[in-house]
Amino acid sequence: MPRKVQLEITGQTGRLDKVLSEMMPDESRSQLKLAIDEKRVLVNSQVEKPKYHVQPGDQIEVTIPDPVKLDLEPENIPLDIVYEDDDVIVVNKPSGMVVHPSPGHPDHTLVNALLYHSPLSTINGTYRPGIVHRIDKDTSGLLMVAKNDNAHRSLAAQLKNKTNLREYIALVHGVIKQDTGVIDAPIGRSPKDRKRQAIVADGRHAVTHYQVLERYLNYTLISCWLETGRTHQIRVHMKSIGHPLAGDPLYGPRKTIAGSGQFLHAKKLGFRHPVTGKQLVFDAPLPADFQKVINRLREQTPGLK
Repeated sequence: MPRKVQLEITGQTGRLDKVLSEMMPDESRSQLKLAIDEKRVLVNSQVEKPKYHVQPGDQIEVTIPDPVKLDLEPENIPLDIVYEDDDVIVVNKPSGMVVHPSPGHPDHTLVNALLYHSPLSTINGTYRPGIVHRIDKDTSGLLMVAKNDNAHRSLAAQLKNKTNLREYIALVHGVIKQDTGVIDAPIGRSPKDRKRQAIVADGRHAVTHYQVLERYLNYTLISCWLETGRTHQIRVHMKSIGHPLAGDPLYGPRKTIAGSGQFLHAKKLGFRHPVTGKQLVFDAPLPADFQKVINRLREQTPGLK
């Protein structure tokens, strides 16, 4: 049976979708937005749009449907599993693999492989079971996956509360002069190209921290820490400061390093276990092709040790 959640607004104000995400941290933002779009959210017994401005005294009812039976096809695709127990899986995704099915990629995804391997949480929709966060198709590295709904809610709340660790390694064009930096710029869909994200005034809050690891003749190797997890965040932010990722087919220059896509790797992942509360931290080495390019750049850079 669907469950109903009753909320009473006391001091909260702002857009309906934002207030709901703050008051219901165990539910993903995408699922709450879907609930509003499907008219499963009532404000004072009335259907309202996501931009409705919530006022003190409002009575909100949210209907959470039963988990949807998955109709995806499990596929016997090899997985690089870094850690697994009854609640979570940490997987090292190769570059070139799509995380979950979509209209353009109905199968051969990480989700198809995971379904063959294990049961997954169901609260993130029919096509994204178990998926708490994503990385782009051509980005490699670590992802945490939930095996059940309780684990999913805990991991999603940690993402929302910014208590988890996500460190990336990226190779960018140009030589960055400062050793460290912070990019705080809102990201939203580009008004000029619907396939791209961009820095836009009314975009979602996005913050990226970076540190220079090595400088080469025309490139810089950096590590990045994310406070937020917006679509293409590192790629958009680095382009915005004049240092797009090497190999990036969407945001980088035409003249770049050949590869399977942007040179971006999710190297470290840390989170609190949803059941035991133990802090877990994992590290995945750079893929062989990424490391090969770094070795070549080191050889080409005089004086680099």
